[in-house]
Amino acid sequence: MENNISIDHNSPLPLHVQVEQLLREMIKDPAYQNGKLLPKEVDLAKRLGISRNTIRQATNKLVHENLLDRKKGVGTKVNKPSISTKLDNWFSFSKEMHKKGIDFKNYKVEVSWVNADEEIAAALQIKKATKVLKLERLKGFDKGPFVYFISYFHPRVGLTGTEDFEGYLYDILEKDHHTVPSISKEEISAMLADGRLSKMLGTKTGDPILFRKRLVCDPGDRPIEYNLGYYRADQFKYTIDIKR
Repeated sequence: MENNISIDHNSPLPLHVQVEQLLREMIKDPAYQNGKLLPKEVDLAKRLGISRNTIRQATNKLVHENLLDRKKGVGTKVNKPSISTKLDNWFSFSKEMHKKGIDFKNYKVEVSWVNADEEIAAALQIKKATKVLKLERLKGFDKGPFVYFISYFHPRVGLTGTEDFEGYLYDILEKDHHTVPSISKEEISAMLADGRLSKMLGTKTGDPILFRKRLVCDPGDRPIEYNLGYYRADQFKYTIDIKR
C-alpha cells in the first residue's frame, strides 16, 4: 500500500476528501490490522505534496468515527473493529445486526418465570410479585460472546415461554402476539464487570462494561419489555444522530 500512496492534484475533489479516502483504504489493508502504525502525518504530507493541516483534517474525521486511534508521541493506528448500534431508528438487536451483515451466534437462550421485584414491577407498571416471563440471551461471534441480555415481559403480551426465541424477538411479539414494539426508552451507563459477568462475557473482573436499560412500549406507551443489556466495552459502542 505505501508504494501506492498518491492523490490527484488535478482532481476537483478537495484534497482533504482525497486524503480521507486514502486513509480509509489504508485502514482496510491487512498490514495495518495488527497494530502497525500508519505513516507519520509529516511524512505523509511530504509524500503527497500537501500541507500537514490537510492530513490532520482527514485524520481527525476518522479518529472521531473511532476508526483510528491517535496518541501523542506514539502515532496513529487502526482501531479494532467494534459493533455499534444507533438510537435514531431501532430494531431488535438480532435484526439490526443482520441488516449490518454481521453474523453472530446465541451462546445461551434461557426462559424462566419469576416474581417481579420492585424494580421490574415499577418498570412494567404491575404489582410486585406478579409472575413474569424472564428471557436471558448471551450473544456473540465464534470467538466468544460480547453481550448479555435479560428481558422481562408484561403479562399482557401473552408469552408462554414455548416461543422460539432463537428468532427475531420483536417479530415474535408482533406476529404471534399482536404486540407492536413502538417506543424505546433508553438509559445508558458504565459499570465494572463482576465475577459472573466477566465469566459470561470473557472479560476480566473489573473490566469496563456498557450497561443499558431499555423499556419498550407499544403505540399507546404501555410497557411491553424491560430489558437489561451488558456489553463488552471493547467490542461495542452506541452512536446517536441528533437533528436540529
